[in-house]
Amino acid sequence: MAEVGQSRELVAKACRILGKLELTKSSSGHVSARIEGTDKLLIRARGPGESGVRFTKACDVITVDLHGKKLEGAEGLDPPQEVFIHTWIYRMRPEVRSVIHIHPSTVVLFTICKRPLLPIYGAYDPSSLRLLVQGIPTYPRSITVSNDELGKEFAEVMGEKRACIMRGHGITTVGGSVQEASLTAIQLNELAEMNYRAALLGNPEPIPDEDIEAIMGLSKRRSSFRGESSWRYYCELVGEPVGE
Repeated sequence: MAEVGQSRELVAKACRILGKLELTKSSSGHVSARIEGTDKLLIRARGPGESGVRFTKACDVITVDLHGKKLEGAEGLDPPQEVFIHTWIYRMRPEVRSVIHIHPSTVVLFTICKRPLLPIYGAYDPSSLRLLVQGIPTYPRSITVSNDELGKEFAEVMGEKRACIMRGHGITTVGGSVQEASLTAIQLNELAEMNYRAALLGNPEPIPDEDIEAIMGLSKRRSSFRGESSWRYYCELVGEPVGE
């Protein structure tokens, strides 16, 4: 029970961090975490009793099953409409421990204009370059993923990737932990921000293939998650206790 309580706090913290970084607005978006050894997950709830993403508290996080049914949580809180994004990813990918769905405006602009994200930098931010080179699929429908059929469809489009862009909608990221999924969302947003600013200045050019290969070669030697220092940084940046 103590571990579930810690996970609930971590889900709430991730919501606050993403909200404070303005990667999503108002009450749009949700973070979830698989409860180890069960067919249950913790997820930020929606309803008249909720707080906005930026102000999420542990009591805003409810327990649901892998079909999206609420099992535990305060009255006035229910699973988000798009809980099916989370449940289908967990059902299809047992290695995933956290799923995040948010609406970063810069990424959405690229989907509206059908502009690809380009590998325009290397050492500036190797993590987001690796994310791009590994592949970021696009879910082509600009709808609410609000039922099993759509949840399965979306999970199939995302496949085994760490992130998926959703046309005119937002993004979904996954990870082996809440921290990892959160950092992947931040990296994807950074990639979009840099592409956007570069396009304002002129014609962005991808970096040479040899530089991409060098960065990717380094990533193979660092295959495990090494984002602890980055997580601490973002916690400190937005005034959150580092904690977990």
